[in-house]
Amino acid sequence: MFYLANMITKEQVLAAQDAWGNGIVAIGKRVQDAREFVNKMYVAGALFKPTMAKEQPFRIEEDYAVSYFVGGCCAEDSGFALKPWSAVRFVNADIIINGNQALAMGHYFFTNNGEETMVEYSFGYALVDGELKINLHHSSLPCPA
Repeated sequence: MFYLANMITKEQVLAAQDAWGNGIVAIGKRVQDAREFVNKMYVAGALFKPTMAKEQPFRIEEDYAVSYFVGGCCAEDSGFALKPWSAVRFVNADIIINGNQALAMGHYFFTNNGEETMVEYSFGYALVDGELKINLHHSSLPCPA
């Protein structure tokens, strides 16, 4: 085994997940922070497939990613982050770390008025200038029973 000076740690992935969840909750209070959130959390050109996007399911460009969270570019976007979410909780099925790249997959739960909505996710992370950023984000609702 060899040592990588820029190796991602599990703690960094968990911290990035907390920051993402807190950012979603915060956008609901300050819409103007949405672009800053996307730039802070995602690499430029990240592969983004949001949960509730049907007509424009892939959001590679920044404006389209921001639109998913607060509305704007796509007619189908009502602003996912504008819902009154009070918390986001991640439950990882697993985290795989490979040097300066990491993958996480599992469920995240969005809390609104005490009720949780469960969403399935896969995130890819890259270490960029010492900061962990999302380079792949795929979310979907669980298949109905």
